[in-house]
Amino acid sequence: MRGKRFGIFCGLLMLLCSLAPALDFGLVLDQGLEYSGSGDDTALYYTGILIPRVSGLLGEQGGFYVSAGLSYESDPLAFLPELLRADLYWRYGWAELRLGRMFYSDPLGFIAVGLFDGGRFSFDSPVGSFSAGAWYTGLLSKKRALVEMTPKELEHNNKDIDYNDFANTYFAPSRVLAALGWEHQGLARRFPVALSILGQFDLSAEELNSQYLAGKFTVPLWSFAFDLGGCLELIQHSGNTDTAHAAELGFAWLAPTQQLSLTGRYSSAQSDNSAAFLPLNTVSQGNIPAYKLSGISLISLDYSARLHRTFFLGLESSYFMLSDSSLDERMLGGELFGTLDWSPLSDISISLGAGAFLPSLGDVAPNADAQWRIELNVVLSLF
Repeated sequence: MRGKRFGIFCGLLMLLCSLAPALDFGLVLDQGLEYSGSGDDTALYYTGILIPRVSGLLGEQGGFYVSAGLSYESDPLAFLPELLRADLYWRYGWAELRLGRMFYSDPLGFIAVGLFDGGRFSFDSPVGSFSAGAWYTGLLSKKRALVEMTPKELEHNNKDIDYNDFANTYFAPSRVLAALGWEHQGLARRFPVALSILGQFDLSAEELNSQYLAGKFTVPLWSFAFDLGGCLELIQHSGNTDTAHAAELGFAWLAPTQQLSLTGRYSSAQSDNSAAFLPLNTVSQGNIPAYKLSGISLISLDYSARLHRTFFLGLESSYFMLSDSSLDERMLGGELFGTLDWSPLSDISISLGAGAFLPSLGDVAPNADAQWRIELNVVLSLF
């Protein structure tokens, strides 16, 4: 049934696109080569995605954007079709209505982030911008949505997609997300603040629901910026309601061609006083270990610089630890990762990255082998 609804949804969007008088087409090829390992185990992977897109206007106040993707990988050899961003919008003065598959992010960027199917209404006012939206996750690709709030959902996402059982192995878990948001640029447009109330509701038999009150405040001061954010979460499961929380504190030095930032993040762990913080999406907190912000804390120091008009350098260092203070061994280890980007032309981008994660810098698994990765990524805008 979900596969049939997905086909109807795509067909309606393409029909609307065909009625537009002026179209803008594009085609992007994104390819990646990765060589990674740990100890004596090494692996070489090739991945890529071909993304056609089309956009246009609908009358004088509306428009649309539709993009799809065909991704592929070498081990195992697999091809995966996917509808990416595909939305329609109408603007009426200070208000906007957007429908379809669109990008959404909470103020903190680690609760609910990515593509969602649904609608969003927003409007600007003298006291800030207000928005209200509702979305569904069950028509998204599970590999992109990464909705894994329960062990069963994590197991579902880790299974390979079976084309003989496509409907049951391709789609993300079925959840509904609703959000109310408010953003304001502050005094003299220099002290932005963002607040959101989010709720996600489980449509499966497990019935794990959660609500979030999230906010972020930024204070710029000369060449510096200070960020403070936090989230309070209520979780309902098995007839019980638990509380969880997360926080973020950041400091950045900004220069015309350089930036240095220090960020700390904390997420509550399971204890007598709180539950483990559970975001809707898994947003990886590391480049090599894919840590989910649930029961872990981290501190990261990042540096970026534009070395030349066509060269960009990025260096990231992070240290991870378990948030449960009752544990004797909490330190997971540290990671260092660097990237060098080269864009000789506006439609060509080449990125070389390398890094390692060292469990030996912690006490949870000090004898574990280091994990490392070298990657090459090439993006071509064909037209």
